[in-house]
Amino acid sequence: MHPIGLTFSIAAHSAWAPGINTPQEWDRWTQTPCRIGEGPDPALRAMPAMLRRRAGALGKMALEVAYDCLGERRDVPTVFVSRHGEVARAIGLLGELARGEALSPTAFGLAVHNASAGLFSIARADRANHIALAAGQATIEHGVIEACGLLADGAPMVLLIACDAPLPQPLAPFQDCDEQPYAWAWLMTAPADDAISLTLGAADDGTAAPDPAARPAGLAVLHFQRSGARRFEHVCGSQRWTWSRDA
Repeated sequence: MHPIGLTFSIAAHSAWAPGINTPQEWDRWTQTPCRIGEGPDPALRAMPAMLRRRAGALGKMALEVAYDCLGERRDVPTVFVSRHGEVARAIGLLGELARGEALSPTAFGLAVHNASAGLFSIARADRANHIALAAGQATIEHGVIEACGLLADGAPMVLLIACDAPLPQPLAPFQDCDEQPYAWAWLMTAPADDAISLTLGAADDGTAAPDPAARPAGLAVLHFQRSGARRFEHVCGSQRWTWSRDA
């Protein structure tokens, strides 16, 4: 595998998790990372109540950081990434099917992977391009690739939103890392000061096995970004993703 790489800068960022809501709390988490447990949903006061009530716990986290990071900016493309998405809603729908019950069109519409992106667009009456994707263990990296592609196509900035949560039953036994609830957003621009580079190469051993005790990749990348570390490596099977910064 020939190494390929991308470089970008982050003009603004935001993060939210149960019990870790403020920049000061995230600073403490960055210095001494702790496991993030369940807790109340974010208030999401920026979104009109009628739409806010439609969002689930995962969507509320994603939308909270999207609003906080984007502010009053308009016409900014958004990339929503989540490995599992609104899987809890999907499990509920499958249960209703198994019981022979009628499915709610609204519940189905909010279970799809771009549900949060759609709510965000409707609430802001903003017709900017939005994308939702999942790519397994490398979901964060593929979100960055998508965002950098939009920057290369001429977008001055792109909002990347990442979110995930533990899998519900009966899928929980299949988790391959220590899943935790979180959401973060980066307002990405072309590389400037303190640029971050992402490079893809081959893993030395070829097939790295998942570590069920490891923190989720989204939190590991967030820790790299917030800590100022010079380098972080994320190995997914035969792929080695290397995050680094110039300064």
